[in-house]
Amino acid sequence: MTIPLSALDLAIASALVLALAATAFRMRLGLGGRILVAALRTTIQLTLVGLVLKALFATVNPMWMALIAAVMLSTAAYEVRARQRRPFRGAWSIGIGGVSMFISSFAVTLIALFAVVRPDPWYAPRYVIPLLGMMTGNTMTGIALGLNHLAENAVKSRGTIEARLTLGATAADAIADERRDAVRTGLIPMLASMAAAGLVSLPGMMTGQILAGNQPGEAVRYQILIMFMIAAGTGFGVIAAVSMGARHLFDDRARLRLDRLKG
Repeated sequence: MTIPLSALDLAIASALVLALAATAFRMRLGLGGRILVAALRTTIQLTLVGLVLKALFATVNPMWMALIAAVMLSTAAYEVRARQRRPFRGAWSIGIGGVSMFISSFAVTLIALFAVVRPDPWYAPRYVIPLLGMMTGNTMTGIALGLNHLAENAVKSRGTIEARLTLGATAADAIADERRDAVRTGLIPMLASMAAAGLVSLPGMMTGQILAGNQPGEAVRYQILIMFMIAAGTGFGVIAAVSMGARHLFDDRARLRLDRLKG
């Protein structure tokens, strides 16, 4: 049984964040305000999500699940764009992240629901929302890193890429090194999490299940499932996003188009 938390308990935790913000102000890091805004957003967003989930758990409806999934995907696609220093111009800035997350996160989540977890009904919110939330959150980070690295590499290596094109390379071959480097960068956080799981840190789902009173063995099996899902979703998502981004950096005549990037 989970130990209930009071308002005083949360106030103690918030005091630590306030102390961090004050330290950032004192050191002139330029992050004090961002820390406070992030903490406020976390409190408001999670409180609202808690109210929404309470209502959803009481009324199991596939249409509501579809709406929640669409909101999660749209928000994640926007965050992918916001985390890039040189995002693409126009609808591509959000479209690449949205499409790649839909292909990877949604597909892997559906496989887990139908083939592994098999809840009844399959759209039960207590399974769909946590699984999809973890998938989109981790995939979003990998895609944002991969696309940001691709754009930075393309700008820095402009001369090299155009020299390859001049020597007869195709657009895909001309940017192949930069594309591979961007995919590797996008996969680093996920690989680091997998390598450290159990030895350095206890992942979120496993910790939550143990705190809720579940047996460690069952918590471990669920965590392995989640980490493998995240690995597959992040990997395929990063590959799809970087591949689409690399293709969009060239026009139909195989000319490098850095003007399609902002910044």
